[in-house]
Amino acid sequence: MKAAQKAQDKNSNIYKLRHSLAHIMAQAVLEIRPNAKLGFGPPVDNGFYYDFDFGEESISSSDFKDIEKRMKKIVKQKQTFEASQKSLEEAIKFLEETNQNYKIEFAKELVENGKAENGQLDFYTNGPFTDMCEGFHLEDTGKVPKASFKLDKIAGSYWRGDEKRPTLTRIYGLAFESVEELKDYVKRRELAKQRDHRKLGAELDLFVLDEEVGVGLPLWLPNGTIIRDELEKWAHEIEFKAGYQRVSTPCITRSNLYFRSGHLPYYTEGMFPPMTIDDHDEYYLRPMNCPHHHKLYAARPRSYRDLPIRLSEYGDVFRYEKHGSLAGILRVRAMSMNDAHIYCERDQVKEEFTEVMKMYRFYYDHLRLGNFRVRLSLHDKDSEKFVDSEEQWQESENIVREVLKENNIDFDEEVGEAAFYGPKVDIQLSNVMGREETVSTCQLDFLMPDRFDLVYTDSNGESKRPFILHRAPLSTHERMIAFLIELYGGAFPTWLSPVQTLIIPVNDTVHEYAKQIEQRLFDNMVRVELDLGGETFNKKIRRGITRKIPNIWIIGNSEMDEQAITWRRYCVKDQVKIGLDKACDNLINWRDKRVMDNFEDVKISE
Repeated sequence: MKAAQKAQDKNSNIYKLRHSLAHIMAQAVLEIRPNAKLGFGPPVDNGFYYDFDFGEESISSSDFKDIEKRMKKIVKQKQTFEASQKSLEEAIKFLEETNQNYKIEFAKELVENGKAENGQLDFYTNGPFTDMCEGFHLEDTGKVPKASFKLDKIAGSYWRGDEKRPTLTRIYGLAFESVEELKDYVKRRELAKQRDHRKLGAELDLFVLDEEVGVGLPLWLPNGTIIRDELEKWAHEIEFKAGYQRVSTPCITRSNLYFRSGHLPYYTEGMFPPMTIDDHDEYYLRPMNCPHHHKLYAARPRSYRDLPIRLSEYGDVFRYEKHGSLAGILRVRAMSMNDAHIYCERDQVKEEFTEVMKMYRFYYDHLRLGNFRVRLSLHDKDSEKFVDSEEQWQESENIVREVLKENNIDFDEEVGEAAFYGPKVDIQLSNVMGREETVSTCQLDFLMPDRFDLVYTDSNGESKRPFILHRAPLSTHERMIAFLIELYGGAFPTWLSPVQTLIIPVNDTVHEYAKQIEQRLFDNMVRVELDLGGETFNKKIRRGITRKIPNIWIIGNSEMDEQAITWRRYCVKDQVKIGLDKACDNLINWRDKRVMDNFEDVKISE
């Protein structure tokens, strides 16, 4: 079970620990701010928080030491968590008397919506503190492991998450089942801060986020564009070898197309508002490329001899993500997707799906993205989100399940996460902090062939509907590069690095030799820089390291005499003196073969 899932298991010890600590913290805070009003205090993935209304009083992180001291005292007292119930009338009276007026609103909702069993509301008491909550605590405060928690930060929050409601003060705490886990989390979080793609993206001049342009609309600088181009070039080569045909389609289309596909109304909330053209026609920025590709398939008569047809496009798409969900370039409103659609016969589906999964594995292994979780996302027959065709759902879900099993791919199933037109395999990748994001998907579509009247003529001359696979193994440029920045800490391999080699001459006498090397690399399409500035040699080295350039070639008199270079690799202790011809061969080989030389197991061949 994943950490996030475990944290939400209310019977798990970690959930009970974090929930208990939320109460313990609230009790400690009220000891120093007795007039504070309570909001909610739930456990969360890495700890807990509690919301307070301090009125004219205030609280800051300077109070944490005092609060933690009081919390530890409460832990030592081994206060038991005792359950009780109150009617709505009793609950309102108690909440008014204890200055918990915010919870009166919630208490009324629970009773009115039938969520309070027999109209009774649950309360839990530990020592002098009583809170209205649904329970799941430790037996007593003494069960909190020593040194397993710490207060973390203060933030603002809106009551019930509504920006029109009062602003509360939220105090966050970290909590784990052991001091070792807590220390490990703090260490990993510090690493995550250092590797945050927004921080490194600015430092390495990869992209710009400008509010005047618009939130969620990244501008790619030359360095970032190089990484995009290299990934796209790689995908073009791999897809060419796999039999894909590249296409190009517009980023805007008439609303009719999306009504036909079902994105209107199924996906309306994820689309930008329409533009009215010529006083009557509505046009939308596309949120995905699929309908355009379907129209390309339908543009010509198709025979079983043509199938499978694999159409690919790095297409720009636009999605109206909510402002609060935007995160650097990980979650944006404008993105370029490694998209493709495979049109095939029923008996070709398994083979095509298998080949797509192999492609995913190849990309992920090569990029050293590490372990990832495969999720089979299924429909929910009780949800209006999905088209009503239970027989087709069952058939398509069974096909995908069989492919995963036959290829010995471990997977979890999750109901309700499918696309509205079919089941999908989601690749769930974890970042440094262990937080999962869906990076890539592969979807089996049984609906669109009907909606777009897509047909092919089978071997008997009869008209049949193809199946469609939607796939995007390299995700979007934005999401994939965000993950790679954080995984590599901004230190890209030579083939992806904006500057592949930095040449630093030791003195003026070797400038001409250094220029010759620069020209040789330039002629071989290597992204090279020559630093002839007036700064000290050590300062030039430090600047190259700060820019995370993978290869620094140092040129001195002995290197010039021997027609050699001294090679310093990023984050590799030992420098290597090597002949110029051999050095160029190494560099070009790493680039051409896309060697992952940012990992220490890659050595220079002398």
